[in-house]
Amino acid sequence: MCTLEKHGNVFILTLTGSSDLDEHRFSPRVIDSILSALSQAKAQATPGSILVTTSHGKFFSNGFDLAWAQAAGSRTGARERLHQMVEDFKPVVAAMIALPMPTVAAINGHAAAAGFSLALSHDYVLMRRDKGVLYMSEVDIGLTLPDYFVALFRAKIGSASVRRDILLRARKIKGEEAVKMGIVDSAHDSVEQVAEASMRLGKQLASRKWSGEVYAEIRKSLYPELCGVLGLAQKVVLANSKL
Repeated sequence: MCTLEKHGNVFILTLTGSSDLDEHRFSPRVIDSILSALSQAKAQATPGSILVTTSHGKFFSNGFDLAWAQAAGSRTGARERLHQMVEDFKPVVAAMIALPMPTVAAINGHAAAAGFSLALSHDYVLMRRDKGVLYMSEVDIGLTLPDYFVALFRAKIGSASVRRDILLRARKIKGEEAVKMGIVDSAHDSVEQVAEASMRLGKQLASRKWSGEVYAEIRKSLYPELCGVLGLAQKVVLANSKL
């Protein structure tokens, strides 16, 4: 599940679990919780709002809840449940790309598969240097990628060789290496430093008091292929009262 807190103009979306070992996997219930929180943040947004997404424990998110899929009791049922999660998660990525405020992912632990994709859906990504990896597990476990995952990685990671190593070699990438590869913006030595850096960046962005609607439309214009796959239309917004 997740919680949403508001501190001034900063919304903090936290992926929560029952213990520090919780993998924060995305079941339909968890996905609904995230969508609800993003909808709430959007409804309460004002000029200068910012979203920081984080988690507790060892994992940022370990992706879709495959155990829930397998609990269907048959191969057909498991595939149907997996397909449901893939389709349910697409609006989460769409909501992130269309959210009327800057977004920061504060990765305290492992971010794998859909968890990695959630992190990439943010404008800025910060992570720990010492613990936690970014990992796309699909080629290792024998699953193809949803079209919107592919579009997201093409939009957010400019290097073809880096995308190859992530998606076709299932390379596990730690913080310092992720910075050098252009995947994350900075790496830090502890959970506390990630949190401090994320909040510092968030407050810097919030201080600009940009129009969220304009910000979202400019963001969408940067990623036309991704927006096409997500079904996000672009529009012209004039927030300047002098024009």
